[in-house]
Amino acid sequence: MRKPPKTLDGLPFRALLEVMPDVQAWMKDREGRYLWVNRAFLMNYGLSRSGQVVGKTDSDLSPAHLAAYFQEGDQAVLAGRAVNQRLELVGRYDHSSHWCQTTKLATYGAGRRPTGTVGFTRRLSAAEIDQMAEIPLGSVVATMIRRLGRKVSSAELAKSAGTSVRGLERAFDRDYGLSPQQYLRRLRMQTACQLLVSTRLALAQVADRCGFADQSHFTRDFRGLTGMTPRAYRVAFAA
Repeated sequence: MRKPPKTLDGLPFRALLEVMPDVQAWMKDREGRYLWVNRAFLMNYGLSRSGQVVGKTDSDLSPAHLAAYFQEGDQAVLAGRAVNQRLELVGRYDHSSHWCQTTKLATYGAGRRPTGTVGFTRRLSAAEIDQMAEIPLGSVVATMIRRLGRKVSSAELAKSAGTSVRGLERAFDRDYGLSPQQYLRRLRMQTACQLLVSTRLALAQVADRCGFADQSHFTRDFRGLTGMTPRAYRVAFAA
């Protein structure tokens, strides 16, 4: 039986991926262990050598709530679902985040059995984010960003995309494995994480900007997702 490749040595696009500063690329085995990463990936995690990553999983490199999100995408492609040009907030080693466009594919061995995943994610410029209608579900996510501090119904989101609520739900399940409201909740949490580590806003202000009813609601939901209170998260990870 042919064994899956352990590295990307000899593949002609490896050198290309190494010199693309805005594109993180990687290869994992079926268990989610990294086999290879490029230079931009290392820089995103504040690392200098591939040996610091190879053999590790997302759980070794990222907080639990971010690792779970990355692992969900891996499991989706291993199960045959597409992750193609998916718009998402990607966390950095300093627990800030930026908007990226991510694609993942399964790798296959003998008998078309999935052996792992390969993927890349590209950081988006401000101009590209303004043109998110060109990205799958981009117009919906753009509406979520504009309405992050206010309630927004699935009906409003569907209208922004020119589709029905059911059509919107199917699209989000296909691209993210989540309902629109679940994605919105995750977006609010990721934005809250970024604000906690990159600003000195009061916790009540962070809660308000991210659409939580009050600071108590924010703290309860934040602890449920990350295992930490917002205050403890800020102390642990703010520069």
